Amino acid sequence: MRLIHGISALTGIFLFSVASAHAQSSPLSWQWPDTDFSIKSVDLNEIRSGGPGKDGIPAVDNPNFLPVSKEDRIDDREPVMTLELEGETPRAYPIRYLMWHEIANDVVGGIPVTVTFCPLCNSGLIFDGRLEGQVLTFGVSGNLRNSDMVMYDRQTESWWQQFIGEAIVGKMTGKTLQKLPGWMESWADFKTRNPNGLVMEQPDFPRDYGSNPYTGYDSATRPFLYSGEDPPHGIPALARVVVVGDMAWPLSRFNDVTEVVEEGLRISWSSGTASALDGRVISASRDVGSIRVQDAATGKDVAHDVAFAFAFHAFFPEGTWMLGVN
Repeated sequence: MRLIHGISALTGIFLFSVASAHAQSSPLSWQWPDTDFSIKSVDLNEIRSGGPGKDGIPAVDNPNFLPVSKEDRIDDREPVMTLELEGETPRAYPIRYLMWHEIANDVVGGIPVTVTFCPLCNSGLIFDGRLEGQVLTFGVSGNLRNSDMVMYDRQTESWWQQFIGEAIVGKMTGKTLQKLPGWMESWADFKTRNPNGLVMEQPDFPRDYGSNPYTGYDSATRPFLYSGEDPPHGIPALARVVVVGDMAWPLSRFNDVTEVVEEGLRISWSSGTASALDGRVISASRDVGSIRVQDAATGKDVAHDVAFAFAFHAFFPEGTWMLGVN
């Protein structure tokens, strides 16, 4: 399988192991001495090791940025996470870097932000790091739940579910981070709209940036290290869906149209963005397009995700599937 070949190519950086589920045992105590495992909202047996261990996938802190005009590494079709805060210079965080780091902790206009990308769920979300008067920064725990990254905050070492931005283990359990209205789009779209924008500079790590270590993943039949239910309505587990709150629009809704207006939202699709999880080289991968979600009345951007269907169903089992069927 191409997928297995892709994962094996990580040469020790992402050597995932199908490890047994975490139990409330001594390894947790010595690996995470500052995490309060007596406080939790999930069964620890639902959490599995992804292989690399704590900070084995290194988050990027205080990334450096280049003017759009100075960036020459990134292909026009490559996806970037876009953040356009009012009054601030727009910033692009290339998936070619987030693929290998999964988290970037930044400060934009005095606001601490955490940019995240979970490859196994294709989930790209940006969070406000401020919570109840405290500033949180995040690292990668090396653990997964429903194949989704479990982050940890460095201030309390509580564990957080990336897909929903909620703390599930430790002192912060039950707290939820605010999602910021970022989105994934092509580098060409970002720089055309923001010629004076900024782009995250390549981190100083020995990584094969621009490559996809999960070759063929988004055409696989089953998510890696996922044992939950398949999505309903015959939707493939690894089909992309637009997620807003507890609602999901299958990307297949945009096979014949470029815009859907429902639930007070205007959801627009445009071509030209390569999948980060298809071919070995991201820039040469198939076109999956990009999504932008705006308030239909005001035109303001709305926080959303374009993730795999299995992840939405896992975290929102009672969620609403927007199938466009009367």
